[in-house]
Amino acid sequence: MSRIPTISFEFFPPKDEAGEGKLWETLERLAPYGPRFVSVTYGAGGSTRERTSRIVTRIKRDSGLEPAAHLTCVGATRDQVDEVARGWWGAGIRHVVALRGDAPAGTGKYQPHPGGYANAAELTAGLRRIGDFEISVGAYPESHPDSATPEADLDNLKRKLDAGANRAITQFFFEAETFLRFRDRCAAAGIGAPLVPGILPVTNFKKVVEFSAACGATVPAWMAELFEGLDDDPETRQLVAATTASELCMALMAEGVEDFHFYTLNRPQLAAAICRRLGVRPELEAAA
Repeated sequence: MSRIPTISFEFFPPKDEAGEGKLWETLERLAPYGPRFVSVTYGAGGSTRERTSRIVTRIKRDSGLEPAAHLTCVGATRDQVDEVARGWWGAGIRHVVALRGDAPAGTGKYQPHPGGYANAAELTAGLRRIGDFEISVGAYPESHPDSATPEADLDNLKRKLDAGANRAITQFFFEAETFLRFRDRCAAAGIGAPLVPGILPVTNFKKVVEFSAACGATVPAWMAELFEGLDDDPETRQLVAATTASELCMALMAEGVEDFHFYTLNRPQLAAAICRRLGVRPELEAAA
């Protein structure tokens, strides 16, 4: 466990000018930890496509960080999606997180856009035709809610990787065994691409329960007990969240995991605290 892990951070695009200012403060706060890349999500149904494009382009131009732009199949034709990808390539962005995406709220089950990419495997293949992108795709240690069986979910992951993806970043989970069992199942299925655990520090337990119900992630009973009574105690909640996420990462490192992707929710303090606990120090401090 002596090796310092490689890290990456995920942010969501802000809704307004104040949120955008906060995002840049968050980026500045976390940049010294030397992330391999930073990713910026789409809103529901691809609703923030323009804002995401503007932000990743600015990150590439102004920050010195390597941006990874999220791209989904939702609400756009193949030509429209390809146009976005070509624009990113022209702006020097070489890393894309290719996702199927979810249907906009209130519209029922996901349906492919007429004339659009049907799924992330098709999207990955389309990106490969446009340029030599580095492509990350999603993986689900507990299976995607739309998958009929865990085996079907693994088959879908394999299709995405066979289409040209370089790695898979997992949905969040809260127990090391969840990821380790998934890693074993992937190996048995002949999946050899890197699997990067997605780590979600818990800033709001009630919201995490909602997220988890939507994406098929299990929230263990011990977590509910741990965060019980902390709704009005943000300082203690932050300490508990940092400790819990750090312990999860350290358990995974003990099993040979060397890369982590942190879902920051645009809150830098927790991510910074976890990085320090894992031995990742800010570059200026490390050089001193």
